[in-house]
Amino acid sequence: MKRKIPYFLFTLLLAFSLPGKAQLPSVTLKTMDGKTINVDTLSNGGKPIVIDFFATWCKPCIRELDAIAEIYDEWREETGVKIIAVSTDKAQDVNKVKPLVSNHGWEYDVLLDPNSDLKRALGIQAIPFVIVCDGKGTIVCRHNGYTDGEESELIEEVRELIK
Repeated sequence: MKRKIPYFLFTLLLAFSLPGKAQLPSVTLKTMDGKTINVDTLSNGGKPIVIDFFATWCKPCIRELDAIAEIYDEWREETGVKIIAVSTDKAQDVNKVKPLVSNHGWEYDVLLDPNSDLKRALGIQAIPFVIVCDGKGTIVCRHNGYTDGEESELIEEVRELIK
C-alpha cells in the first residue's frame, strides 16, 4: 500500500525547498546619528551583506551579535562581508540602542526600525532574525533564532556566495 503525502504537506515542503530570491525592499530607516538611509540602496562593493535584527531587551540577539563581533574582523578580511545590525526597539526605547552598541564594542553599521517597517516588509515575526544578501541586494538566506555556535553556519553561507 502506497502512502500519499497530503497535498498541503507537499506544498509546504515545496515552498521551503524552492525559496524565491527576493530583493531588499525600499524602506527608509535612520542611523543612530539620525541620517536617513533607504534599505534597497545598501551596498558593500559587490560583496555579501548580513543584516541582523535585534532589540536591546533580546538576550539571544545580544549573544549572537557578541559572538559575531568576536570574529567579525576575520570574516571581513576573508570574505569582505559587511554586517548591518537593525534595531527593532520601539521609538520610546531607541535611546537605549547607542549605549548598548557602544558598551558591547560592536563595529557594525546600526540602523533603527522603530515602526517595524523593514521587519514587516520582510515578513519577520520574531527576533533574532538574520538575512544574508549577495552583492546585488538579493536575499539568499534567512534564519530565525540563535543558538550558541550558529555563527559558523552564517559564515559558511557567506563563503558560498564569494566562491
